[in-house]
Amino acid sequence: MSTTTEWPEGPELPTEADGGGARGGRGVSESVRAAGFAEPGTETSGGWGARLIRGGATTEIPVHLLSRDGPAPVSVRLRPAVVGRRRSSGEQPRVPRRLPPRPPSRPAPVVDPDLVERPGRALPGAVGVLGALAGAVGGAASLWWGGALPHITGLPVPAGAQLGPVQWAAVAGSGALGLFGFGGLARGGTGKAWVLTRFGRYRGTVRRTGLTWVNPLFLRRRTDVRLRHWRSEAMPAVDANGVALRVVILVVWRIRDTARAALAVADHQEYLRQCVEAAMARVLSQLPADAFHQDAPTLRDAEAVGDALTRQLAADVAPVGIEVFSAQPTRIEYAPEVAAAMQRRRIAALDAQHRDSVLTSVVDSVEDMMARLTTRGLVELDDYERKALVKDLTVAFYTGRGRDAS
Repeated sequence: MSTTTEWPEGPELPTEADGGGARGGRGVSESVRAAGFAEPGTETSGGWGARLIRGGATTEIPVHLLSRDGPAPVSVRLRPAVVGRRRSSGEQPRVPRRLPPRPPSRPAPVVDPDLVERPGRALPGAVGVLGALAGAVGGAASLWWGGALPHITGLPVPAGAQLGPVQWAAVAGSGALGLFGFGGLARGGTGKAWVLTRFGRYRGTVRRTGLTWVNPLFLRRRTDVRLRHWRSEAMPAVDANGVALRVVILVVWRIRDTARAALAVADHQEYLRQCVEAAMARVLSQLPADAFHQDAPTLRDAEAVGDALTRQLAADVAPVGIEVFSAQPTRIEYAPEVAAAMQRRRIAALDAQHRDSVLTSVVDSVEDMMARLTTRGLVELDDYERKALVKDLTVAFYTGRGRDAS
């Protein structure tokens, strides 16, 4: 007796004319399986033609999507996902804390645009020495010509010697030349500069070394242009949480524009100190000093804090001709009134992290051992025996890790 099997109505299978020939043979089989039917001659657990998925909707998969030489898949933009831990327990996913946005920059101080360093007029020191000697010799000759010098030194008196207006004019001119030559002599040192002013007006900067002659009518202001550093005292500050801190800053700087450093501000060193304190307060108030229970940027990252502080300080002091190379915090510590409480909190956080790491390691070890025993078929355990074995292994591993840590 022959039995005829009637197939239920389903999606129409592709033929050779539809592209389902030799190339789409594999796609036909997959389409049949995806539609919820078994191929004839294939025995399933539920008999001939049993559905693979019961109680579920089926969708036909086009053959051209399953073939290798079909059209390229369409790229779909995926939304960024945050992987959480133990979502079923209601625990919120851990999202790393980002750096806070930078505060808006304040307008820089406005300085006279004409007040820019430029070279001042200066001559070699030999010119001043020669001028001074010429003045001294001319003065002595004028006195001898007037007959005043022979009475003092016993030299012969020239004919017609008298101190008339001409002789007095020669003496005055020679004396002025000598004073002018000797009064303009100056010794320039390496790393030093003179800011020249006359009647309150800037006339240039002299950076020459050695013996130099500068116009004695100019007012000379000595300026140090060497690379210098300044270490502050312990200054008070607060972090993003309002916790009181004590901070020590090391600043490496030098004068880049002597005209602005000497004339645009009353005291450039005091101005630098005040800007350091202001920039420190702005930078340190953006981050907490410590993040005890999460991975987030803190003030303990001295490199990042130093870079932000350097940029802020350099922008503040640039209008007055000061160049800042580095501003690094050498010490950031809690204020004495909160140091003890923060120390206890830090110890508690470290202890919690240690316990969490040990527990995670123990759970991973137990999971690995149970997986190996089950995969290799060494033991067959029911639910009660599995729970008892997991409990015993957890206690044993945790006790051993605790002894190793101590």
